[in-house]
Amino acid sequence: MRSSVRKKAKSSRSAKKPNERKACDLFAEAGLLKHIKRSGWWVAGIKDPESVAEHCFRTAIIAHYIAFAEGADPYPTVMMALYNDIHEARINDLHKMGHYYIDFKQAERKVFRDQVKDLDEKFKNELTRLREGYETQKTQESIIARDADILECLLQAREYLDSGSLKTRKFFNQAPSHLHTKTARKLWRVIKNYDTSQWWERVVKFER
Repeated sequence: MRSSVRKKAKSSRSAKKPNERKACDLFAEAGLLKHIKRSGWWVAGIKDPESVAEHCFRTAIIAHYIAFAEGADPYPTVMMALYNDIHEARINDLHKMGHYYIDFKQAERKVFRDQVKDLDEKFKNELTRLREGYETQKTQESIIARDADILECLLQAREYLDSGSLKTRKFFNQAPSHLHTKTARKLWRVIKNYDTSQWWERVVKFER
C-alpha cells in the first residue's frame, strides 16, 4: 500500500516537472524581447529604437489606465497588451514594409501555438483565449489593448520628435485615426502637444 502511494506521489511530482520546465523556457524566451528592436523606427531613421519588451511594458501600463477609465476589466486588458508581441521572440519585429511581402499574421499564429503547446493546460488555454480575443477585436478589453498599443507608439514618436527625429512625424499624424475609445482619444489630444521632458523638469530642481 505504501509502495503504491509512493509511486503515485513520485508520478505526480514527475508530471509537474515538464510543465515547470516549459514555463521557465517561456520566461527565458520572453527575455529575448529585451534585445529585439522595434524595426519600424529604423525606416524613420532611428538608429537605436526601443526594444519590444520596453514597448510591451509601457503598453500594459497605458492599457491598465484606459481600462479603469472606460470601466472595463483591467485583467484581460493588461494581459492582452503584455503578451501581444510574445511571438517576436522567435521571428523578430517586422516593419510594415515587410508585412506587405510576407503573411506575418500567419507566422505569428504559428509561433504562438508552438510557444504555448507544452504549457500547463489551463495556462495555455488562458493565453490562447486572450490571444484570440485580441485578434478578433470584439470585446471592449481587446479594443482598449489595441488602443494602448497605438498610444504607446504615439508617445514614443513624440519622444523621438522631441529628440529631433522629424521623420517620425508622419506616423504621429496618421496613427491617431485608428484610436477607438474616448479615453484613448483624450490621451492623444494631450500627447499631440506634449513636451516629453516636462514631467521630469518638475521633479529635478537645480540647486547651487
